[in-house]
Amino acid sequence: LVQLVDSVVGSVQTGGSLRLSCAASGYTSSINCVVWFRHAPLKVREVVAGISTAGTIHYADSVKGRFTISQDIAKNTVYLQMDSLKPEDTAMYYCAAVLGIATLVPEDFNYWGQGTQVTVSS
Repeated sequence: LVQLVDSVVGSVQTGGSLRLSCAASGYTSSINCVVWFRHAPLKVREVVAGISTAGTIHYADSVKGRFTISQDIAKNTVYLQMDSLKPEDTAMYYCAAVLGIATLVPEDFNYWGQGTQVTVSS
């Protein structure tokens, strides 16, 4: 069993920065990949960024150059540094972990954090 805990964040103004963290506990050695998703009202849930334990990284085009995903394996934590935030980044952010083959398909993920709201005001 793996548990994921998303950090609690709040709101920021356009151009500001926030850092999300996703701390895993339990059978963490079984995790192969962690992805951050976001879901805004009236929009489809989308991939933000993902990182595998081997270090392979993926970013959505909408966040490339602004967001940075990283991991501290010793702390079992994945971070999402978000810079140059825009109002369109406002959403509920979730981290998710998959035990099998690295994927970006939400239905393939085994464990999810509780989510954290990010609000960017103009």
